[in-house]
Amino acid sequence: MSRRDADRTLLPTATRRETRRAVAALVGPRWALALATVAVVVTTTAVGLAGPALLGRIVDAVTTGRPAGAITGPAAALAAVAVVVGVLTALGRILLARLTEGTVADLRERLMDRAVDLDIDTVERAGRGDLVARLADDVRVLGQAGTEVVPTVAEAGFTIALTLGSLAILDWRFALAALVAAPIQVHTVRWHLARSRPAYEAARVADGARAQQLLGTLSGAATIRALRLGPAQLTAVEGRSLDALRQNIVATNLVTRFYGRLNLAEVAGLGSVLVAGFVLVRAGSATVGVATAAALYFHRLFNPINQLLGNLDTAQSAAAALARVVGVVNLPRPAPPAEPAGMEDRSVTLLSVGHEYRAGHPVVAGVTLHVESGERLALVGASGAGKTTLAKIVAGIHQPTAGEVRLGRRPLADLDPDAVRRAVALVAQEVHTFAGPLADDLRLARPDATDDEVTAALDAAGARGWVRALPDGLATVVGEGGHRLTATQAQQVALARVALRDPAIVILDEATADAGSAGARLLEAAANRVLAGRTAIVVAHRLTQAAAADRIAVLDGGRLVAVGTHADLLAAGGLYAELWNAWSDGRHDRSPTPPLEAA
Repeated sequence: MSRRDADRTLLPTATRRETRRAVAALVGPRWALALATVAVVVTTTAVGLAGPALLGRIVDAVTTGRPAGAITGPAAALAAVAVVVGVLTALGRILLARLTEGTVADLRERLMDRAVDLDIDTVERAGRGDLVARLADDVRVLGQAGTEVVPTVAEAGFTIALTLGSLAILDWRFALAALVAAPIQVHTVRWHLARSRPAYEAARVADGARAQQLLGTLSGAATIRALRLGPAQLTAVEGRSLDALRQNIVATNLVTRFYGRLNLAEVAGLGSVLVAGFVLVRAGSATVGVATAAALYFHRLFNPINQLLGNLDTAQSAAAALARVVGVVNLPRPAPPAEPAGMEDRSVTLLSVGHEYRAGHPVVAGVTLHVESGERLALVGASGAGKTTLAKIVAGIHQPTAGEVRLGRRPLADLDPDAVRRAVALVAQEVHTFAGPLADDLRLARPDATDDEVTAALDAAGARGWVRALPDGLATVVGEGGHRLTATQAQQVALARVALRDPAIVILDEATADAGSAGARLLEAAANRVLAGRTAIVVAHRLTQAAAADRIAVLDGGRLVAVGTHADLLAAGGLYAELWNAWSDGRHDRSPTPPLEAA
């Protein structure tokens, strides 16, 4: 196990008792539909059992030399049985689909509701791949189980029970002969259950680890290329993939051996019923028709038994997936504190703030800083200095592992999360454009915004001109499958959302980093308009952003090493002055708005 694996704390998996309670809570509101479904499935099975008995009567009529008219009644009854069974089967499948699809849909919604509300620290400790695997792979397995496994198992279970009862009615000795297969089947099922659930749980965990490795590699592709870590990352991805492959091969081998043993049980059972029929017919205790019906009943058990036992394999996989999904759904939600008063005091205070992603490895340590209401503070430092982590702590995304953050006079930890989200807006370097009309994308910040307010926000972000030029203006579909926005345009949309939302505090985390020089100038001008009158913390990617701020906080190795105005820091010397002078010395070879890392 790697050090990274040891540091991961996977999201919880529910116990069997917790899983049963969750299923009961989901099915409970649908009890009437569940009862109707059971009634239809039982009736369908009972009517279908008339088939072998009618065929037995036909066989007796033929073997005893009765006239041809004697088989007319049983043949007509067989046709009627076929029609009724067809209609009831269709109705039962519809009811089962409504029951299972509705239940799985409710569970999916509860999972999504809880997942989007998880704090980022919990997700990062577990790895995003673990959550993505539960949202995607586990939910897919449950959806498949709901539409395929549950109906099949339900019908098979009722068919087996009623068919064995019919065998006993014919002659208890036929039922006894059929039970010869039971010990083999019971042993096979016990053998399989003891091995399959752990195997599937291991496979699901391995799939989650593979997804985490892939997500980390893809999201860090630029850094990987820059540091020439491609071969090492490919080796890590290959290792995760091979582990997932090995775990799935183990599960597949179990399935193969499982079905081989079931086939042996079928042969033993059918042989016993045929021998019993031969003995009973020879002794005059049963007719050929009855023996035929008994053989047909047992043969009728082949498919449902195989379906029931065979689907235990899928059911085990679904049970493992369900436990993982319920584990997330059942995560406790912190009780929301009382709604705070308004944000008249828009200051931000950090008191000895520290943060560790891994115990013993601080990325921010002992930062004490005060930002006045309406002040614009720039955070400066080399890559890895802790700027983004500190910004996310102020935004409430990360919880500090040491110290305290105050918004106004209230500790951030005491504020209602919804109130924090309304008071603080974070614009990151990577901005997501949601698929749909641009107007809907903007109104995510404030659904009740009028057209005039949307237009004013676009004006503030400097985006009104290119929005007018779109094929359908604000109705133009953007995002996946729609009109592609440039990096600069996407950031302008993000700034327009901020203007619509009208928060008291705004944090810009390298929001112009992906734009070229011309785009950066546009974005900086837009940011100046949007930030006017607000408290702002700007993670500066370019030195011109820092120079334009009211004050600058310099971070080095997660620690605050200097605070002051641009002029004060230049006069004092130190890290900021070194960065600025390094850029100034080479300014003729650099862009007008140099990136901090280049300085």
